[in-house]
Amino acid sequence: MINYQSIEEYHDRIKSGQTSCKQAVQSCLFLIEQFKELNAFIEVFAEEAIERALFLDSQEVKGKLHGVVIGIKDNICYKDHKVSAASRILEGFTSLYSATAVERLLAEGAIIIGRQNCDEFGMGSTNENSAYGPTLHPDDHSRVPGGSSGGSAVAVKKGMCMVSLGSDTGGSVRLPADYCGIVGLKPGYGTVSRHGLIAYGSSFDQIGILANNVADVAIVLDVISGPDDFDSTALPAKPTNTQQSDKEEKFRIAYFPEWINHPSIDPEISVQIRKYIEKLEAMGQEVKPVSFDLTEYIVPTYYILTTAEASSNLSRYDGIRYGKSAGETEDLASFYRSNRAHGFGKEVKRRIMLGTFVLSSGYYDAYYTKAQQVRQQLYQQTRLIFNDFDFIIAPNAPTIAPLLGEKNKDPLAMYMGDIFTVFANLTGIPAISLPVFKHSSNLPFGLQVAAGGQNEVSLLRFTHQLMQQ
Repeated sequence: MINYQSIEEYHDRIKSGQTSCKQAVQSCLFLIEQFKELNAFIEVFAEEAIERALFLDSQEVKGKLHGVVIGIKDNICYKDHKVSAASRILEGFTSLYSATAVERLLAEGAIIIGRQNCDEFGMGSTNENSAYGPTLHPDDHSRVPGGSSGGSAVAVKKGMCMVSLGSDTGGSVRLPADYCGIVGLKPGYGTVSRHGLIAYGSSFDQIGILANNVADVAIVLDVISGPDDFDSTALPAKPTNTQQSDKEEKFRIAYFPEWINHPSIDPEISVQIRKYIEKLEAMGQEVKPVSFDLTEYIVPTYYILTTAEASSNLSRYDGIRYGKSAGETEDLASFYRSNRAHGFGKEVKRRIMLGTFVLSSGYYDAYYTKAQQVRQQLYQQTRLIFNDFDFIIAPNAPTIAPLLGEKNKDPLAMYMGDIFTVFANLTGIPAISLPVFKHSSNLPFGLQVAAGGQNEVSLLRFTHQLMQQ
């Protein structure tokens, strides 16, 4: 067993001969088996990971991720490996290419140890909507780990891998990071190529990073970010200087009183965030309340637009172009209906139907067009805020990790649980969850910090400074 702390410390130990890549992989494989009941992994690449570790042990430490054991969410493609987005409709499908992010990890010496459980097609906040069964919370098996990148968060928390790649369409990296007590970054839209990420909502999706500390997140972001000819939405320049500085800096920080005092929020979460604001002020930071009067429109706008995009993106899974066929039927309509009925889970069907409804001719202007207008207002108001402030701090979720099955009884309650995270996806800004709080139930919850534009550099520097405090 190795006591993993950080990528930098791990590389120092490899160079000094105190550990090896093979030992690191074996340690992760041992913990994957030990915590098998958590259902974090759908498939483990054990033999392949050991073989790559042996190869890397015969080389000098050159790559930024030399020997770093990484898990990938089951909606990120890895050539010649299965990928299913945790859905029956893609059962048995083998990817013909690797996501750009995966290729960049491998080029820097990373070891991919397996694909991790998630909500089907990234649709969910609890990691219960998986064809492979739910992932369990690492500290309390009666609770959910958050979704949709729940398996990725649990694997990092329990040492089954050093870092995970997830995806964040409306909080799917930050929410499980919040519930599990680790760091989770959603980069700004376009910072990381989406090539090879199975689409849910194309104007919202972003590959994110889950890790034990901000420094590891910064290193991985430096590797996977940057322009990509395969993704026209990838930005032409990558973030620079993502290495952290220990020098204390003073920043202007905003918070939304409407969020901290929201009727749905656990009073204990609200109180601890208020105390944290006082702590920031005592540290010399400038922290000011900013009224955000569009709060009530955030969740409806998000779900109108993402379900519309999901309806379009998932139309290709019909059993002919993509997806598993359920067998012969009487006619083409029955064939499609049979394939999708057997292939898609309940939550995915619900969102496809919602999206098809808001895109229908009689309701397009009333819902989809109006939601796009609200999204533009959110974007404009957010830009104005970042003219005066460097960061926004907020909760990630209104509650601690819910009990298994608790949110499934009321889908609307599950959707409202995303109220504080979908804002960053609607506006395209980077946001990170930091593990700084502990609830009286002894479960962790985090602090969300967001920055303007593609300002990941300052965001990582500031949050590193906070974690050092």
